Amino acid sequence: MATVAAVQMVSTPVVDENLATARRLVGEAAATGAQLVALPEYWPIMGMSDSDKVAHAEQHGSGPIQDCMAALAREHGIWLVGGTLPLVSPSAGKVLNTNLVYDPQGVEVSRYDKIHLFGFNKGTESYDEARTIVPGESVGAFEAPFGRVGLSVCYDLRFPELFRAMGECVLTIVPAAFTHTTGLAHWEVLLRARAIENQCYILASAQGGLHTNGRRTYGHSMLIDPWGEVKAVLREGEGVIHGELDATFLAGVRESLPALRHRKL
Repeated sequence: MATVAAVQMVSTPVVDENLATARRLVGEAAATGAQLVALPEYWPIMGMSDSDKVAHAEQHGSGPIQDCMAALAREHGIWLVGGTLPLVSPSAGKVLNTNLVYDPQGVEVSRYDKIHLFGFNKGTESYDEARTIVPGESVGAFEAPFGRVGLSVCYDLRFPELFRAMGECVLTIVPAAFTHTTGLAHWEVLLRARAIENQCYILASAQGGLHTNGRRTYGHSMLIDPWGEVKAVLREGEGVIHGELDATFLAGVRESLPALRHRKL
């Protein structure tokens, strides 16, 4: 068995504050015996406006946010899935919303740029990530000691074809900053659906609470097993969830209900 953990945050507009919180919570996660720890989307900065993150965009391979993640992976000897951070993009005034993965030596081993950009408009609540983010183009996954791990980010959760394109994964990571409105309606049911239809574990690391900028995120970081059962959940606020990936249970689900082998398309 492998132990995994998800960090839940309520990030602020101040990067240094968020770095300190991440250091503390990743340390707590590692103390549970976790071999892999996931951070949430936008963990380094939840600005007062969407454009604030552009000023903190880093070149790929250097910068305080990336240095922090590499150091945490190395210090605790864990696989760190770094939620998302803003990386410099080819388009002025826009960033890539990027998930970087580090091995226990602190070496970057995988990268996924968020493909699907969130758009939502209901009454006074409106979001349009395309105004400040350039979409990614490539599916992300990597090989961990316990098996293949798929990478997604937040709004990607609504697009099951992306999860199929990752291949047969033992675990898929979903860092997110789901709004409270859409999270209340759809978060858990979508996470459980992705676990059931892909017969894999889902580890979702979320933003969860009322932020300085007035935005309220849904939280409910979760670990879900391949049968669709929620094994751990943190509803709101900062904290850590953890649980085990049971290879025997996973194999049993796939053997008793061989849906992945029955696929025709």
